[in-house]
Amino acid sequence: MKNLLVSALVLAFGLSACDSGSETPQPAAEAPQQALEAAPDEAADKAAATDEESPPELVEESAAEPEATQDGDAPLMLAQADDGNAGHDWQFTEGKQFTRLVPTQPTVGGGDKVEVAEFFWYGCGHCYDFEPYINRWAGDKPANARFVRVPATWNPLVKMHAKLYYTEDVLAKNGKLENRDQFHADVFNEYHRRSNRLTSENAIQALFEQHGVSADDFEKTWNSFEVAQKLRVAEDLARRYGISGVPSIVVNGKYRTGGAEAGSYPKLIEVINELIERESVR
Repeated sequence: MKNLLVSALVLAFGLSACDSGSETPQPAAEAPQQALEAAPDEAADKAAATDEESPPELVEESAAEPEATQDGDAPLMLAQADDGNAGHDWQFTEGKQFTRLVPTQPTVGGGDKVEVAEFFWYGCGHCYDFEPYINRWAGDKPANARFVRVPATWNPLVKMHAKLYYTEDVLAKNGKLENRDQFHADVFNEYHRRSNRLTSENAIQALFEQHGVSADDFEKTWNSFEVAQKLRVAEDLARRYGISGVPSIVVNGKYRTGGAEAGSYPKLIEVINELIERESVR
């Protein structure tokens, strides 16, 4: 029955997800659309958010019993009990529109804001379709929310595109990439509109050079420890969050959702906002 309900949602709204089982990505128009079931395997997709923040290091926010500090310097940040949610009449239901992660998992940033993480892949047609929705939301997100993107890394080409994303991230941070938002949009367009699959380092470097990045700056950043570390964090987060398809949204390391679960991309934005509110009233 659960499979039938998920399939009905996908047929009704035309939503699916790019899943982790695809070894050889296909053009978006030809890609098989596979609805991922709600539970650990759920998932559901033009310019980047203007104030997107880059992932530095994981900050633990665990709903489990307090643990000893990992290195003596940075204590784990523990999520508080959800006592404030008891009296609220929420629109969405755990197990239907979103899944609760138990225990609560680490986030990219600190505990000062509610973190909304979008897992994506440049080659995913559903991520491409979701871009306008998540960008509009990020441009007017709640003041207490932080938005981060986390690229998928599940096979060699997808991981290469994740490396592209973090190279873009570091070059922009260091002032070597002038318009990061435009570049982010152009990567999507390169893949989905110009049929440039960006399957090699040379092809990726050529795209950076079109945006004013020198060959030397590209090579140093592409092969840097910083980019490699960000890739390790992305892989760890995807494992902890149970990400098997994109686009997927994780709120504060605690709730996972996507377009198939929500029913549509506009409704997914509503789910995100409610989950932020749930975290705000803890």
